Amino acid sequence: MPEPPRIAHLDEFDQLPGPDTLTWLPVRHTLGIRAFGCNAYRAAEAGHDVVEPHTEKPSEHEELYFVASGRATFTIDGVTHDAPAGTYVFIPDPASHRHAVAAEPGTTVLSFGGPPVFTPSAWEWMFRASAARTLGDPEKARAILDEGLASHPDTAALYYELGCLEATSGRPDEALAALTRAAELDPKVVRWAREDSDYATVREDPRFAELVG
Repeated sequence: MPEPPRIAHLDEFDQLPGPDTLTWLPVRHTLGIRAFGCNAYRAAEAGHDVVEPHTEKPSEHEELYFVASGRATFTIDGVTHDAPAGTYVFIPDPASHRHAVAAEPGTTVLSFGGPPVFTPSAWEWMFRASAARTLGDPEKARAILDEGLASHPDTAALYYELGCLEATSGRPDEALAALTRAAELDPKVVRWAREDSDYATVREDPRFAELVG
């Protein structure tokens, strides 16, 4: 049996006193997350900390903050940034000094951090390329796919999307080559291609019929 999910509302976490006026909600510890650091901070009053003054040296972590409710004022390397609810604040440099205080009572800030070792999934490039193609920018789509294939050279979905791009760009040879490579990596893509309107320009090509059956 798979390990069950762990689900908790922010109000269900302990609210522990941190340094100075910080109130810490130990999200990572409570849920037992090991893939990355994550916590939450809630201010009862305006002016209370929602991120304590610190850098991420020597951990070398990147940090992402999200203002879940209220409004926060971030000061990063001496520069002040207003951050109403719904704002992401990403700090890529571990040496940057960061501090945030609540501008409204009840302000809650979520934090996520870890070393920069993550490799994005191939679907990010596939979705971005598909969107660019749909919006009429094939060159942007091609650049996105080139970047994705450099990171994930053996991913069928990226070759499939490349085939869609080539087919809709009037390049049948390139479209069929990309679709063939996609099918070599994952045979199920031929089922997608049978009904995919993006391949309409090559559907009468004998090579397409041979490939998809």
